[in-house]
Amino acid sequence: MNYGYGAPPGGHPGAYPGGFPGQQQDPLFGYFTAVAGQDGQISSEELQACLTQANFSGGYKPFNLETCRLMISMLDRDMSGSMGFNEFKELWAVINGWKQHFMSIDKDMSGTVDPQEMNQAISSMGYRLSPQAMNCIIKRYSTQGKITFDDYVACCVRLRTLTDIFRQRDQAQQGMATFQYDDFIQCTLST
Repeated sequence: MNYGYGAPPGGHPGAYPGGFPGQQQDPLFGYFTAVAGQDGQISSEELQACLTQANFSGGYKPFNLETCRLMISMLDRDMSGSMGFNEFKELWAVINGWKQHFMSIDKDMSGTVDPQEMNQAISSMGYRLSPQAMNCIIKRYSTQGKITFDDYVACCVRLRTLTDIFRQRDQAQQGMATFQYDDFIQCTLST
């Protein structure tokens, strides 16, 4: 089998690659300003509170702060460590897409996915991973063989970010890239 990457830029089927700048009447803008506070940016802590309030992970259970940091890092184009409105809007669309995808593979509606469902989810996003790579993912993101939405999002963010980084260095699009050690450390620790 030929393993590699192939997910669409949005990280899920049918993703739209960006926000819609210039729409002043956007219903998310009011929500954003309420969460962002006076600095006009959303920190990882504010994003955690926002996602918890919106009940993305179910049962009003708080999203993992590390997952929130990963999400901000994924879209933080100005490297500020926080999100402006356009970044927030893009993230909101991506999370909603991931939530719908998660719910479509959670056949028993338990709020978790098992390893087979996770394998199906990753494959349907266009990633072609070896069984060994899938085992690493399952071990990293599951608890007692089940993957919650929060961990599913963390996995999706990491796959998307690492794939984007890899693609930038895979000039010939052959599935091979060369990294300097320091560059490798920066790439893997920034995701």
